[in-house]
Amino acid sequence: MFRGARSEIRRQMREQRRLRLAALIMVSLLVLGALPLYFGIRAATRDPVFSSLDALAVPAWAATSVEDGVDGSRWCFIECRFRERTAQSERSFDETATAYEKALTDDGWRPWTPEFCPDQPVEGRYTCWRRDELTLDLWVREPPCALEQPSVEPDLLPTGEPGADPGPGASEEPAVEGCTGSVVTVKVRNAIADERTGPQPSTDPSLTGEDPDPIFTDDPLLDLTPSPS
Repeated sequence: MFRGARSEIRRQMREQRRLRLAALIMVSLLVLGALPLYFGIRAATRDPVFSSLDALAVPAWAATSVEDGVDGSRWCFIECRFRERTAQSERSFDETATAYEKALTDDGWRPWTPEFCPDQPVEGRYTCWRRDELTLDLWVREPPCALEQPSVEPDLLPTGEPGADPGPGASEEPAVEGCTGSVVTVKVRNAIADERTGPQPSTDPSLTGEDPDPIFTDDPLLDLTPSPS
C-alpha cells in the first residue's frame, strides 16, 4: 500500500512538472511571436518617410509639437502620396532652418533649385531638396503671432521738444508678448508626382494668343460718317 502511494505521488509530481513546462513554453512562444508581429504591423502601417524624418539629427528644441498629415496612396495607386509635417521650434527661424538644412545634408539629401521653389513669394526661408525617388520642401518662418504686431495710436506716442532724443527703443515696434520661436513645414512628394521634376510647358503664342489681349485704339468703324437717309 505504501509502495502504491509513493508511485501515485511521483506521478502527480511529474504531471505538475509537465504542466509547468508546457505553460512556460506557451508564454515564451506568445512573447517571442507577439513582438515580431507588433513590429511587423507597425512597419507595414508606418510610412517610412516619416520614420526617416524622425531619424533626422535635429535638436529637440527644433521639433516640438510635431503633427503629420498624408494624402494619396503610398504605392502611387491613382494618386501618389503627399506627406506633410508641421513642427514648432523654440528658436529663431534662421537658426532653425540652419539646423534642419544640416540634418538633411547629413542624411543624404541634396539641395535642389527647380523653377518653382517656392511657387510664390513667402516669408522666412524656403528651400527644396532631393534624395533618391523623393523631393522635399522645407519652409521655416516666424510664428503667425509675430505678424500681428500691435498698432500704436499716434496720441500715445511720446512727445518732446524738437530735436530731443525720443529715448531708446522709441522707434522700434512693440513686440508681441510671449511670441517666440518659429514654425517648420516639411513637404515630401514622390519625384514622379512632382511636376517640377519634368520639363516645364512653354507658352506657344500661336496656341494661346497674345497675353494680355491687345487693345485696339484705332477702330476703323469710328471714322465712318453716317449716310443721309
